[in-house]
Amino acid sequence: MQSADRRTTLADVAAEAGVSVALVSIVMRGAPGAGAATRERVLKVARQLGYQPDSRARLLRSGRTRLLGVVFDVRHPFHDDLLTGLYDAAGRVGYELTLSAVTPRRNERTAIDGLLQDRCEALVLFGGRLRTAELATIAARLPVVAMMRGVRHRDVDVVRTDDPLGSQQAVDHLVALGHRDIAHVDGGLIHGSAERRRGYYEAMRRHGLADQVRVLSGGAGEEDGARAAAGLLASPPTAVTVFNDLSAAGLLDVLRRNGLDVPGDISVVGYDDSSFSRLAHIDLTTVAQDVEAMAAGAISRAVERIEGAVVERREVVIAPRLVVRGTTGRPDGR
Repeated sequence: MQSADRRTTLADVAAEAGVSVALVSIVMRGAPGAGAATRERVLKVARQLGYQPDSRARLLRSGRTRLLGVVFDVRHPFHDDLLTGLYDAAGRVGYELTLSAVTPRRNERTAIDGLLQDRCEALVLFGGRLRTAELATIAARLPVVAMMRGVRHRDVDVVRTDDPLGSQQAVDHLVALGHRDIAHVDGGLIHGSAERRRGYYEAMRRHGLADQVRVLSGGAGEEDGARAAAGLLASPPTAVTVFNDLSAAGLLDVLRRNGLDVPGDISVVGYDDSSFSRLAHIDLTTVAQDVEAMAAGAISRAVERIEGAVVERREVVIAPRLVVRGTTGRPDGR
């Protein structure tokens, strides 16, 4: 009797079907050499026993894994959304993902080292803080695609959103509603923060509002938005753009706890269009990054590098779009 927790093997199927292990292997690989009746009997036994071919072991024997390693940060909800798109894109071209997380106690370098041990054929990195020289060293071993950050090196491909444009869309929307006193909560030293801040500056100047520019130090987390909101309470603007949706959620909480109506007293625009921003009690106006286009671009570039289709570096820049929901309105509350 086979143990319930033991994986069914080719030998188990062969013994039950009364054939050799070699013949079972031929059937499972769909190779010629087995008669129709034998093939049908072997497949029936395999189904009854719950046999699952070990495709990864077969790939390893061929020198391939078809694994794409992904480094993401568990603290960023948008990374979850992007992972969904990557799984879909990888599946369409016959590759699988293996994940390694950055956490408050596990840094990016450790996460990458784990994937290298898994014999991934390429790495896809979400944001991150490794220096270009470190990324180049990794890229000398296997293809590297950096997402949501700029990297200037011939061996590192980039897929990112046009972040300055996204911030400009947010300011343009608020100005169209009648706002002039518009602040910005930035992302601190996080990749993308400088670009989104630059877009805010450019849009404010374009609208003749350079004298209204107000930038508050923030970050990527909910607590960063809450801290920035506390700094706004003494002299609140009529509108604020925020580095990302998670920070915006923290800002919204503090504003509402202090009696400010959103959007009646102050309008708020986030960035990312994370799945939680669509919840009815948040209903956040935000700048959406195109998850499907970003995921498809990253997977396509990784596979092209793996299969030797191209050698030139590529930087794919994808336009964002504004999604208007319930946290923005006219400054007079109408």
